[in-house]
Amino acid sequence: MIRKKLAEIYLKKLKELFPKIKTPLKYETPFQFLVAVILSAQTTDKQVNKVTSRLFNQSKTSYDFMKIKREELERQIKSIGLYKTKADYILSSAKIISEKYHGKVPFVFKDLLSLPGVGRKTANVVLSEISGKN
Repeated sequence: MIRKKLAEIYLKKLKELFPKIKTPLKYETPFQFLVAVILSAQTTDKQVNKVTSRLFNQSKTSYDFMKIKREELERQIKSIGLYKTKADYILSSAKIISEKYHGKVPFVFKDLLSLPGVGRKTANVVLSEISGKN
């Protein structure tokens, strides 16, 4: 019980010292943010923003991404490393989110982890940024 109280005190103080910092990744929808985070592996946020500024003009939701042909998505994200794998992850995640979650990015950790290309770090970043969960 004492440990829990101490942890709460420390957490409160840390939140005061380090207020929430907004991500440098640019996005308009939760699905776009998920895509940006998937793309950000092994590259810079600056490079991701360059690619997504064009990509997100035409595609905002998982349904929009389902309409993109794999080759077209690869072409658009080619300047980012591992683009073929990331294209697969994005398109597969778009399909799952559209069909299983009715187009809404799930805000449950285990559900996020079930998406292709989403590991613990990506799931935590998405939950923290979009829903404010830690």
